[in-house]
Amino acid sequence: MTRKAILRGVGHYLPARVVENAEMESMVDTTDEWIKTRSGIERRHFAAEGELTSDLAIHAANAALADAGIGAEDVDALVVATSTPDQTFPSVATVVQGALGTNGFAFDVQAVCAGFVYAMSTANAFITSGQANRVLVIGAETFSRIMNWEDRTTCVLFGDGAGAVVLEAGDGDAGILATDLNSDGRFRDLLYVDGGVSSTQTTGVLVMQGKEVFRHAVEKLAQTAETALEKAGLTPDDVDWIVPHQANSRIITRTAQKMGVSMDRVVMTVQDHGNTSAASIPLALSVAKSEGKFAPGQVLVMEAIGGGLAWGAVVLRL
Repeated sequence: MTRKAILRGVGHYLPARVVENAEMESMVDTTDEWIKTRSGIERRHFAAEGELTSDLAIHAANAALADAGIGAEDVDALVVATSTPDQTFPSVATVVQGALGTNGFAFDVQAVCAGFVYAMSTANAFITSGQANRVLVIGAETFSRIMNWEDRTTCVLFGDGAGAVVLEAGDGDAGILATDLNSDGRFRDLLYVDGGVSSTQTTGVLVMQGKEVFRHAVEKLAQTAETALEKAGLTPDDVDWIVPHQANSRIITRTAQKMGVSMDRVVMTVQDHGNTSAASIPLALSVAKSEGKFAPGQVLVMEAIGGGLAWGAVVLRL
């Protein structure tokens, strides 16, 4: 039988501090109505002083391991998707590995908001090739640390959080059915951070051309989801749930419309968490599972786009 990467467990973690839109009004020239109308966001979580991306990742990982009913010692690979690491190096993944005591190897993947689907595709390759049997995949971000608090069009959109999944080798109908990854560096200036080790020796802050990103997002998200479904021999009619990157409610709605999928089959958490970049899909997965939305045999499509531009999708049967 062909080895597949089966979803064994999910978990998430959100920092304790909840920042409502009303609080954002006191921080920057904006209003609750402006934020909700343009993004659907009502609140987000910010990490506490001294709370690192690795701290969020460790909490989410422990939740996913508990959900899977296994110990950290049963994991033989660990992949963390993040654009906000604790340090330039070592990777967040090795910090998490050291804290949890997982075996095998650990490393980070950096594809901004598309990082989790890139990490899932990577983990799937390890499992199907026999290089790993159980992979812990984490998306974790502290985007509040790279906001330009004078840019009201971006700083209100992002939040901090982490989500994690345990993938396990198995056979049968369940598991990752197909993945699709894409990037186009010609559009790298549409969404970027204006600092870095080699360029400015500073962290920098996020810069985004919102209208252009929106235009690319709807088109490319629908395209990658449909391509991944085609690879799996499926159509949008076969999809039980779309679990999209939680960037903007309008992007999510428009993408679903473009695919011909009704919104009652779309997981939406952006209103409560904001855009948590690579953490948003596993966070949404975990929340949806905790709400009893999923059932064995259902088909999920996860799709995301981020700076690069980088975008992709994963088709998974529960």
